[in-house]
Amino acid sequence: MKIYYVEDEKDLSEIIRKYLIREGFETTVFYDGESAMAHIDDDVDLWILDIMLTGEISGYDLIKSLKDHHSPAAVIFTSARDQDLDKIMGLELGSDDYLAKPYSPRELILRVKAVLKRHQARETSEIVHYGPYEINITRREIKDGQVSIELTNKEFELLLFFLKNVNQAFAREDILKHVWGENYYGSDRVVDDLLRRLRHKMPELKIETIYGYGYRLL
Repeated sequence: MKIYYVEDEKDLSEIIRKYLIREGFETTVFYDGESAMAHIDDDVDLWILDIMLTGEISGYDLIKSLKDHHSPAAVIFTSARDQDLDKIMGLELGSDDYLAKPYSPRELILRVKAVLKRHQARETSEIVHYGPYEINITRREIKDGQVSIELTNKEFELLLFFLKNVNQAFAREDILKHVWGENYYGSDRVVDDLLRRLRHKMPELKIETIYGYGYRLL
């Protein structure tokens, strides 16, 4: 599988590159956002993006461009600041995982494998209908009649999670585990924020709030 790693710390990037190659991943390193941006349309399985980069283009800019170009690649954000704002911003922009610096190469490898496993699992050729919505799981496209609905990665994953478990109630902690992964330790308020946005974009979804517990899709 093909990985693009964007990191301006050259010593760190060389160490990580060797670990990724040793694990069998075809790995290319970019040391700044500008050089990475030139390859935004490449066919890649995973981007690993440092948030703060040398130059004018940040990791945030790169992930926004990936979403604008409808890239199917998974994304892992890294940051030296380890602040909740970085985590929330990265997840809301559509990253699949977040890793705070300093991190060990082995920890990154484990995250990479987990993200790619989840990403591959959802690449099933399937079209699902719910109410007026046609959901193309393979292309990650949603239409309401002739109107396209744009979702972030996390919004789409939350939607798929509910569609696969219609009428089943889930606590916020369960939703966190299934959508963000076992390694996410942030506040469960991101679930409420994500659901609020999903309801706004797809108002015909019958998502029931179970007060004091969680949610279910009817």
